[in-house]
Amino acid sequence: MSARTSPARVFVARLAGTDVFDPLGDRVGRVRDVVALVRPTGTPRAVGLVVEVPGKRRVFLPLSRVVSIEAGAVLSTGLLNVRRFEQRAAETLVVAQLLDREVELVDGSGPAVVEDVALEQQRNRDWVVTQLFVRRLPPGRGLRRRRGETLLVDVAAVRGLGSERAQQGALALISTFEGLKPADVADQLHDLPPSRLVEVAAALTDEVLADVLEELGEEDRVSIVSALLAERAADVLDLMQPDDAADLVSELPTARATELLDLMEPEEADDVRRLLAYGEHTAGGLMTTEPIILAPEATVAMALATARRIDVTPALATMIFVVRPPLETPTGTLLGVVHLQHALREPPHALIGSFLDRDIEPVLPEDAIGKVTRLLATYNLTALPVVDADRRLLGAVSVDDVLDHLLPDDWRDADADRTDEAMTRSAHG
Repeated sequence: MSARTSPARVFVARLAGTDVFDPLGDRVGRVRDVVALVRPTGTPRAVGLVVEVPGKRRVFLPLSRVVSIEAGAVLSTGLLNVRRFEQRAAETLVVAQLLDREVELVDGSGPAVVEDVALEQQRNRDWVVTQLFVRRLPPGRGLRRRRGETLLVDVAAVRGLGSERAQQGALALISTFEGLKPADVADQLHDLPPSRLVEVAAALTDEVLADVLEELGEEDRVSIVSALLAERAADVLDLMQPDDAADLVSELPTARATELLDLMEPEEADDVRRLLAYGEHTAGGLMTTEPIILAPEATVAMALATARRIDVTPALATMIFVVRPPLETPTGTLLGVVHLQHALREPPHALIGSFLDRDIEPVLPEDAIGKVTRLLATYNLTALPVVDADRRLLGAVSVDDVLDHLLPDDWRDADADRTDEAMTRSAHG
């Protein structure tokens, strides 16, 4: 295809999510953002695309290597640099940093919000920002903002587009997160400049933010929680898995940690305080206090319904811990476990106490991560019970929590090849 087949104008909000193909027609990735050079004066110029390739890695595709941009497809020369994209100081991400930005119309008619950005290719093949799709902000707007008139204006008709101090919402960027897993949203947030990371995270719902914080690295999540109002931060911690909440609280300054624990729901705060008492690399420090716990009189139907709960992780859903009352940790005596696969082979009315696996070796809260790892690997398990000296269930350690601690500290931020290399070195001592 020739570059002349490209449309005269491309809108960035519609371009995000578009598949990228090589000259042979093979899909090589998906557009996630557009990289532009935006200065206080002069016409902004688009220089490349941020493309997500297999493995969730984001790479930079210069627009000079784009043959055409058509509806639903971007055709490249096939020469993709596989190095992870890192934003430079002079660069602006259009979706992440320009959409929802508040600007002033130079005709004096007031402020407006940028909802889309139009790119056009010039005769010299450079792509420039020529027009903006904006929505006027009516006077007297408050918490219940009225939707104003929309219009398409030349980029020269606004000021403040290149200002780092411009106000900016997050709705347009958050809309691109729809359908993504929390780990993928966390990856996108990590790629944002620090101040923008906090702004966008704060605009997420409490439930989504709780899931995302569980996937972010220490520096990012501490920045976010430190910037939130204390009441909201406590609400988000209440929604997190207790072990993840405990990890996060332990990373905060003592005064902030104490404040948030005092504001959390008492039961949730008690779970976190209990976990904080254990060493980081022990079974107690790794465990969650909320695995699936049922009495032996529970039916298979009840067990399967509990395993379907959306707040139960896949690793924990494979095992039901059967105990004497009470059923809240610390429970009564641990009787055994029921494997989900076994439960699926039993009739719905069967009592789970009738087919317990009593051979699973529990660990004590002070046992080291090495013992936990060996037991999980030896018996091909996804979770292990953690009990006290009286065999009361305190919680469970899942394989995903063990992996989090075995991987390098910066594994969420590292390229896949560097993580593999670090794991290989670790495995060989």
